[in-house]
Amino acid sequence: MKTVTLSHGGGGKAMKDLIDQVFVAAFDNSLLAPLDDQARVPVSLLAEYGDQLAMTTDSFVVDPLEFPGGDIGKLAVCGSINDLAVGGAIPLYLSCAAIIEEGLPFDLLHRIARSMAAAAHEAGVLVVTGDTKVVPRGACDKLFLTTTGIGVIRTGIELGAYFARPGDAVLVNGVLGDHGAAILAARGDLALDAPIDSDCASLHGLVDALLTAAPGTRFMRDATRGGVATVLNEIALAADCGIEIEESAVPLREHVKGFCEILGLDPLYLANEGRLVAIVPPTETDRALAAMRAHPLGVGACHIGRVTERRPRQVVMHTVLGGQRIVDMLVGDQLPRIC
Repeated sequence: MKTVTLSHGGGGKAMKDLIDQVFVAAFDNSLLAPLDDQARVPVSLLAEYGDQLAMTTDSFVVDPLEFPGGDIGKLAVCGSINDLAVGGAIPLYLSCAAIIEEGLPFDLLHRIARSMAAAAHEAGVLVVTGDTKVVPRGACDKLFLTTTGIGVIRTGIELGAYFARPGDAVLVNGVLGDHGAAILAARGDLALDAPIDSDCASLHGLVDALLTAAPGTRFMRDATRGGVATVLNEIALAADCGIEIEESAVPLREHVKGFCEILGLDPLYLANEGRLVAIVPPTETDRALAAMRAHPLGVGACHIGRVTERRPRQVVMHTVLGGQRIVDMLVGDQLPRIC
């Protein structure tokens, strides 16, 4: 059989075959192997890493399912890992729930499951439990994934946007907007040929290096939907402070810059799946940048701005023309279904 049918969601042999041949074959590990309704992890294993449990969940509905630089499976794994990592947690375990539309090709489903497994293996994280549902044609768009991540926060780590203080540096770990631009180009609606790959990647190794070098780091957030502009506005609101950034310091690939100019998009609002924003005290800025630049996912790390007392709860960009403009919270959507 070449495509998924409703019988694969009926709870019988067809469903067992789908789970065994697609998901168990891809994710095989000792915690998953019992195939019970839950994964059981000894508390002693968790306590080895820290003193706080961290948990996150996210749903992924990207279109198209496969795109330059990744696919919905890699995106789901990296997205949940990053949500844990930017809170100072060591990611350990994932669950995955898949809602599959009747008619989805098995070859595509196999590729996505193997991609998830590869991303989890590379990150040192286990997919230990999950769920599968098959719905009639038209009830979902090909495949939706929901991943839940479990990790442990290192002892002594406490991060929050409300910790930001005037004088703190605003850092990013590389060029912005690649994911959003890659997805829009891959959709093919605009007949634009742009050689842009998604930046989809798991950031916990980079975060570990950053926190080791700059333990006073105030806050981190992966700049996904709404992009860097949304993250900065959230920080300004939470800390009741202003944030000023330099347009000339914002790192952009020339292809992304040109892509945005053609379409009238602001790259500050484009989604990223391998980029974070870090707020670091001024005394640790140089060490933080050096640590990020020494990591493969932070080679292009930049200091793009600062936290200020001026204009609290606003983000202001100093433009290359010598002017200033307010960078407001995103209203509406620039792009459909990008993560």
